[in-house]
Amino acid sequence: MLERCIKDVDDWMSANRLKLNMDKRELLWVGTKYNLSKLNGSGPSLQLKSSTVNSRQHDIVRVLGVQFSSDLSLDKHISCVSSSCFHQLRQLQRIRRSLDKESAATLVHAFVTSRVDSCNSVFAAAPKTATDKLQPGPDHP
Repeated sequence: MLERCIKDVDDWMSANRLKLNMDKRELLWVGTKYNLSKLNGSGPSLQLKSSTVNSRQHDIVRVLGVQFSSDLSLDKHISCVSSSCFHQLRQLQRIRRSLDKESAATLVHAFVTSRVDSCNSVFAAAPKTATDKLQPGPDHP
């Protein structure tokens, strides 16, 4: 069924003067730790035209800027976002005395809040223990 779907995409792309690059194909197999353990290190394969694409297991998969680990957890992504935000806050702290309150708030929204807001819908299903890293501490407003 997946082969048919890819064939249909290839046909549509050809009809619209686009080309599906068959040299850059990869089958990523991700799932829960329990489901991945059932595979014993080898996932399914996919037959595309005259070649077979075997699945590969990756530690981290990036989809539209969001990093998922192979067990579909967001821990790595949340750590990267949190680290990036704290880095930006440390940089803004250096120039804080030179800014008025409104300018400082604008820069915080531009450099910090925007990083948390980017792809934030994926955090909706994340456990609270993971998303707590993105919340300010009790001593911050």
